[in-house]
Amino acid sequence: MSVSLASELSTLVADPARVITAPAIVERLSKDFYWYSPILKRQLESKLGDIVVQPVNVDEVLAVVRYAGQHAVPVTVRGAGTGNYGQCIPLHGGIVLDLALMDKLEEITADGVAVCQPGLRLATIETEARRQGWELRMYPSTIAKASIGGFLGGGSGGIGSVAHGGLRDFDTVRAFEVVTMEEEPRVVLHEGGAIHEILHCWGTNGILTRIWFALTPAVEWTQFTAAFDTYDAGFLFAKSIAENKDWTKRLMTVFEWPIPSFFAPIKHVVAQDKTLVLIMIETGQVDELRSAAEAAQGSVTFTGAYIGPRTQPLLSDYTWNHTTLWAMKADPAWTYIQAGFSPVDCMEQFRLLRERYGREILFHIEFMKNGEGVIIPGGIPLVYFTGEQRLNELIAYCREIGVFIANPHVNYVEDAGRFRSDNIQLKAKQKYDPRGLLNPGKMISFQPEAVAK
Repeated sequence: MSVSLASELSTLVADPARVITAPAIVERLSKDFYWYSPILKRQLESKLGDIVVQPVNVDEVLAVVRYAGQHAVPVTVRGAGTGNYGQCIPLHGGIVLDLALMDKLEEITADGVAVCQPGLRLATIETEARRQGWELRMYPSTIAKASIGGFLGGGSGGIGSVAHGGLRDFDTVRAFEVVTMEEEPRVVLHEGGAIHEILHCWGTNGILTRIWFALTPAVEWTQFTAAFDTYDAGFLFAKSIAENKDWTKRLMTVFEWPIPSFFAPIKHVVAQDKTLVLIMIETGQVDELRSAAEAAQGSVTFTGAYIGPRTQPLLSDYTWNHTTLWAMKADPAWTYIQAGFSPVDCMEQFRLLRERYGREILFHIEFMKNGEGVIIPGGIPLVYFTGEQRLNELIAYCREIGVFIANPHVNYVEDAGRFRSDNIQLKAKQKYDPRGLLNPGKMISFQPEAVAK
């Protein structure tokens, strides 16, 4: 990193202290949770930015991007760094644009839309929204740390998706403003179908600076766990609740044994050798759910109120990709895949995977609604890592038997980010970043030399 780069960038922000060159801080802000993947851990461990800039408003973002474009300096945007694909790790050095200080909640509108800056923590939105009678439609298990901009740039769904689908569905993301990396950067409003140019593209197509995010009326939730003797029994019970529209639910998770044994802080809700089903249910339906679980030969092991992100225990801390983290704490050889099973043929898919891979794969299911309103047994199964070839073989076999895989062991959006077949994301890259300076190397179908000058 040249001294002149730091000096020149310092003139573009109101406080030069927000241009950071300290090696330890630059390294920390160049990383995310990429080490969930043993393959990405090896590939990305040495990758760092040269310098970090922390803007506080859109004018500073524009100034930094304009400078970067004039001097052909790569820019990698960072949210809170809670992603797992290495989305915010710079492959070619340059500027890490850390948006953590752009964290204002401007308003929650009368019709339930949060208008905010990208660095705002999701926990803050959830807490303030619930004060006003609303709540997040969905959020990742990293709600305490994750930012709204990072969630839109690198996430896809989470707690709440069983009712409200993923980030791409049901007009949850109403609009956002994006700074482009054109010859003269612009602030471009995206709304309606245009959001798909940018959404879940890891900051390769533009820099989110203002977001309109739809909420849903708040519900009084109860956390509920039940244990079942077999995986099939627990799964089929959870599937029946997830698919039945009469139940008001926010989370529907199934862990086969021994996954629950990894959850050391909540061992009191775990039953030895049993599959665990974890549900967030509307409080008025708890007694009925208890009866349904017992009728399905399940044993209720815990009920407790959800009062917001500070709830203790917060059982969502053990779901979605937090499950992988708890497994890795128990044995670092565990990793994961991100899967979508067939709502019709899932039992056969489970059988085939178990027959071929035995206990190398452990089933962890997160039910979610797709864009057509169908409940899908999505999931983040644990995989015991014995080598890259074996892992890739398992991924290929999943696809062969009809299991959708978003591969969390690659560092480009086409395979990991659910790239769209209509190429809207690639076209946006060509339009808004024709020189390929935004998070370069993360969209491998993009060729800057092929773009007309």
